[in-house]
Amino acid sequence: MRISVIGTGYVGLVTGTCLAETGNEVICVDIDEQKVQQMKDGVVPIYEPHLDVLFERNIKANRLKFTTSLKEGLDHGDIIFLALPTPEDEDGSADLSYVLNVSKEIGKIMTQYKVIVDKSTVPVGTAEKVTKVIAENAQCEFDVVSNPEFLREGFAVDDFLKPERIVVGSSSERATALMKKLYAPFVRSGNPIIVMDEKSAELTKYAANSFLATKITFMNEIANYCEEVGADVDKVRAGMGTDSRIGKRFLFPGIGYGGSCFPKDVKALQKAGKDVGYDFKILNSVIEINQKQKTIQVPKILGHFNGNLSGKKIALWGLAFKPETDDIREAPSIDVMNSLLAAGAEITVFDPEAMPNIKKQFGDKISYGTTMYDPLEQADALVICTEWSIFRSPNFSKVKQLLKEPVIFDGRNLYQLEDMQNEGFDYISIGRKKVNS
Repeated sequence: MRISVIGTGYVGLVTGTCLAETGNEVICVDIDEQKVQQMKDGVVPIYEPHLDVLFERNIKANRLKFTTSLKEGLDHGDIIFLALPTPEDEDGSADLSYVLNVSKEIGKIMTQYKVIVDKSTVPVGTAEKVTKVIAENAQCEFDVVSNPEFLREGFAVDDFLKPERIVVGSSSERATALMKKLYAPFVRSGNPIIVMDEKSAELTKYAANSFLATKITFMNEIANYCEEVGADVDKVRAGMGTDSRIGKRFLFPGIGYGGSCFPKDVKALQKAGKDVGYDFKILNSVIEINQKQKTIQVPKILGHFNGNLSGKKIALWGLAFKPETDDIREAPSIDVMNSLLAAGAEITVFDPEAMPNIKKQFGDKISYGTTMYDPLEQADALVICTEWSIFRSPNFSKVKQLLKEPVIFDGRNLYQLEDMQNEGFDYISIGRKKVNS
């Protein structure tokens, strides 16, 4: 099939590349000329595991192309994916200007039937708005479909190629048939293509992300309570997770969620509720608690140093909001670093992928290590913000030797308490007892 993808961010580029992988002819459209040229030259502009291999293969096979011309993209595709930004507006709502502006241009350019697919995460009613904007200028038939993505950064390629489910919001039999044909190669194992109305499809994405954010936040609340009463959150988590009604996933406590989806989507659903007079009380709490959770370790760090961080050197491992990505949007590490800098600390950091992005934001306010051990040299403490695999089994003897004193503030509970006791560290984690050397 002939596919066009408008927008080449995480969602757009993964969508275009993976659709090309199943034999479709794909053109990706972006207004950034430098980025388009970079992709034409075979350079992947984002870090996403396994994407580079598929990207290179499909460019060589001439199935994946790039352009800055919306007209070229529209003329090419029978199905047009809109994978455009929907950033958080000042009031928490999703900004639809990119989606609607492109939709307006599509209406002007389109000369024959197309299926326009909202792939971006958009509020309920967006398909109606897109339809209206296109129809104002369109001289031919078209259908608008809602097809929300459920891609996890760090696992996006696998999630696209092997989806648990595909949601298609469509009231058109013609459009639905084309979408089923397009996605058939991805559901050969029997996972469902769920067809519903457009509004329900739009809400499904927000509801799913908001539920997962709530689950994470609830577990963080339990962890904080565990610290107050002397319980162990790891044991509580194990006891809860074996209940099939609850499940094991998203029960790991830490310093809050971040990224491009959970924070934005929870706020957007909260705001959408307000717009129709509905108060999502549970989402209000999730937003408030998560913001506080990001810096839950800072008072502990201050307490350890008797409230004075002036001149203290703090090493920090992990900057991305989660492992296997270079994405720092809403990353807890940013809140932690801002708090420590405000308290007078000096910070040296290491992250396998996210340091270039952090450097754009922090510049020379902090220092950067070449290896994970560089920041530790003569540091007064180590703070862990992201659970990258390389941090899970460090050389503890080397860590202890490099640090001025053996103290670790672990925001992701990477290590066992008994192991840290045996290694001789002061170890402060989330929802578990403090280990003293």
